Amino acid sequence: MNNWFHSWRAAVRIARRDAWRFKGRSFLVLAMIALPILGVSAADLTMRSAELSTEENLARTLGAADARMSDAGYGGAAVHQSPDAETSPPVENYDNKPFPQGKADIAKALPKGATVLEDSTGYGKLRTAHGLLHTEIRELRTSDPMTHGIMALLEGRFPQKADEVAASAHFLEVSGLRVGSSLAARGLDREYRIVGAYELPNDLKADQVNALPGAFLEPLGKALTAAGMPEQDKSTTYLIHVPGGFTWNMVKDANTKGVTVVSRAVMLNPPAKSEVPLYQRADYTDYGLSEGAEAAALAAVGTVVGLAMLEICLLAGPAFAVGARRSRRQLGLVGANGGDRRHIRAIVLAGGLVIGAAAAVVGTVLGIVLTFVLRPVLEDYIGQRFGSFDVRPLELLGIGLLAVLTGLLAAIVPAVTASRQTVLASLTGRRGVRRSNRVLPMIGLVAVVLGAAIALYGSVFSDQFIIVAGGSALAELGAVAMTPALVGLFGRAGRWLPLSPRLALRDAVRNRGRTAPAVAAVLAAVAGTVAVATYAASDDAQARAAYEARLPHGAVYAMVTEGGGRDVPAVRDAVQKNLPVELRADVDRIAVGKPTCDLYSGGEGCGRHEVVIPKANECPLWASTPDGSDPAEKFSKAERRKLAKDWRCRDGQGMSFTESGLVVGDAKILKILGIEDPAAEKALADGKVVTFWRPLLDKDGKISIRLVTDTEKADAAASAGKEIPGEVKALPAYQAPEGTNAYGLSGIVPPAAAKAAGMTTVPLGAYYSTGRMPTTEQRQKLDDELARTGVGIDLHVEEGFVSENSIVLLTLTVFAGLITIGAAGIATGLAQADAEADLKTLAAVGAPPRVRRTLSGFQCGVVAVMGVVLGSAAGVLPAIGLRLTERREQMKWYQEALDQGYGMMGDAPHVPIIVPWSTLAALLIAVPLGAALLAALVTRSRGALARRAAT
Repeated sequence: MNNWFHSWRAAVRIARRDAWRFKGRSFLVLAMIALPILGVSAADLTMRSAELSTEENLARTLGAADARMSDAGYGGAAVHQSPDAETSPPVENYDNKPFPQGKADIAKALPKGATVLEDSTGYGKLRTAHGLLHTEIRELRTSDPMTHGIMALLEGRFPQKADEVAASAHFLEVSGLRVGSSLAARGLDREYRIVGAYELPNDLKADQVNALPGAFLEPLGKALTAAGMPEQDKSTTYLIHVPGGFTWNMVKDANTKGVTVVSRAVMLNPPAKSEVPLYQRADYTDYGLSEGAEAAALAAVGTVVGLAMLEICLLAGPAFAVGARRSRRQLGLVGANGGDRRHIRAIVLAGGLVIGAAAAVVGTVLGIVLTFVLRPVLEDYIGQRFGSFDVRPLELLGIGLLAVLTGLLAAIVPAVTASRQTVLASLTGRRGVRRSNRVLPMIGLVAVVLGAAIALYGSVFSDQFIIVAGGSALAELGAVAMTPALVGLFGRAGRWLPLSPRLALRDAVRNRGRTAPAVAAVLAAVAGTVAVATYAASDDAQARAAYEARLPHGAVYAMVTEGGGRDVPAVRDAVQKNLPVELRADVDRIAVGKPTCDLYSGGEGCGRHEVVIPKANECPLWASTPDGSDPAEKFSKAERRKLAKDWRCRDGQGMSFTESGLVVGDAKILKILGIEDPAAEKALADGKVVTFWRPLLDKDGKISIRLVTDTEKADAAASAGKEIPGEVKALPAYQAPEGTNAYGLSGIVPPAAAKAAGMTTVPLGAYYSTGRMPTTEQRQKLDDELARTGVGIDLHVEEGFVSENSIVLLTLTVFAGLITIGAAGIATGLAQADAEADLKTLAAVGAPPRVRRTLSGFQCGVVAVMGVVLGSAAGVLPAIGLRLTERREQMKWYQEALDQGYGMMGDAPHVPIIVPWSTLAALLIAVPLGAALLAALVTRSRGALARRAAT
């Protein structure tokens, strides 16, 4: 034991001295190991700090209160809730009857001796320096001690009078206001003074103002009602203080009155599952992460960590090998003085131990500092304040040990190699004759074949992605194991190359100990990049094919969804003034009831219209049955498949601005939508409706529009399978040719036809064609002007399909390029250090200075080319396998949907396999060329002549 300790102590001292003597190589290896440790430790600290404890969460939601009570939304009917109140279904089953209406009486659910504080929220259009901003209005008396922790005051104070408000910092930033400014709301004459700024720790980007209870929402609601505008919704919860805390029994008692409770006592000490009625229900399903999913997540994390360690070992291993060769005389002296092989191994392994330990310390310390410095930036980016700075020593120690383990693993092969050299070879500097290992390439070949077979099985016969991924990973590891043999095969191309590249290739083949790991590192990085890039490009092509444009390219629409159409003229003019408009087509909508009704919200006195589909045109798979059963059940599987492709069962409507898909307008709409149909233009001029969906047209060439004045009766009749009450208007129509793309419209009703039928129309918006794509500045000016109207506007500028994967492909290419250049640069630096004697020999025999620079460039390029070629071939396999698996899975879903008789299925799913040739070209050509040029530029063309060694 004592001898073991002393031998390792001496080995560590020697390794520490060598690391300090050769600072460049040591810093290179230390940086390679420390950078991942820095990232992992910083990520660990960030996640732990961002992960709030139960106490911290409760402080932000409850403040200092004991509980928060809320209406469950079932009209006071009893509910079962989970301890955290995230789930609260009603006790009674309402599948075949309507839910109870009204509100729960929270006062009846209060425990005795409880202190109550109201917390109400609503929304309003607040006037800012730029126009109007849809803002949350909160009424909470922040002077009450129960609110401590919910809001953090940044400047000024909280409101103390009815005409005072405090505003969130983000609201002040986007509104252009500040503490001391006046604040007003659209529809409300009175003004408020902003007396303070605050933030919500859980939502730093919230646009919110705080007022005293009853000071803002109630006056605003009355003003909106008086102006005939819809009143904003208001929700109220109650902060509760109960002596002794709000117990689980109190929570269950409140649940019987239709009230849910978030209790501090229950959250800190949750009840057993047997005491939670919700968990005992037969219809309850726990949607939490299953054990299998947790195991898969852990396996994924382990795989990523393992591959990262493999990458570092592949890059750092040759550095230790070169270090061992440069110290071979010293190691020979150890052997000459009685040291055996284990002492040699200990010295080389101690090098990995020393640098790994140093990397662990440096990476961990830098990770802590980086996290502390970037914490405010991360909080602002995420939009949430972190909790306490949570440093967990055991986790950081584990991450540091990972660095030490990586250093040791990287030094194992060089240690074994160095220990096998004889003392004579070490002292004389001779390398001896080394035979290549034939076992490892054979194992690699078996792994490649087996992995490819597994991936092929997973993509053709199985729906499990993990099988494809596992087989691909095994094949890639096999390719890494075969790298030394593959490098030897590349060497046969040297006979056709000029002098410098032939020397570089010969040197790479002769010194596979440093070349193969660098090539393998490039192979692994490029294979992963090519796999992800191929999958992303294929997915991008699939998304492009599935993309449904709302308008022709460059066209614009602006539709007003609230306010009864009174603000539509201003919106139409604003768009035309700020965008490069060529043609404008105004559109209206059919209104039933009060013209001031919003498009979708309805309300008292508001109706709707709908298109009546003739019985002969109804899809048999959708037709209602007297007993409410599924109509598709009476058909066989083959019949359902056939009917699913029937024209009656094909959905002709996509995105729509009205409940029926009909708009009121003229032939300008056709021009903007790119519909070239003279017959349609003539039909509109003759007062006929142009319809784009075949089932709407009856046998007499008309469409029927039902005007529903009582929506509740209509809904009840529809549920009972009865005829919906309402006046029906029949209008002559023209059916556009099959396949006409109307971008979601079911039809266009001419204004004259609507007027002749006695239907009321309300302005809705407009379509626009543009001469060129609107610029960002034009969009910003338009958005600012539209915000001043304060109404809900659906504005869309059709830019066509925008790939979300382009930045991903670019990032992957840059990442793989950096890894390739880095690995090739490391291999080149080691080659120069290892072959210094050869370079001096070249200089001695009269080789020009540029040969050194040219040779360095080709050495770097050779490693890059070999790694990129092998990595590209290895990376395509998993991507193709995953896409084939996806194709089978989507086809399976499609066939099942057809078997069930679902219409609207469209064509079979399109799952293409696309090879990203631009990415491959950048990797195969640009990256090796860039690596070679960079290595040639940074290499000195002249080196010192060798001094004659002493004998």
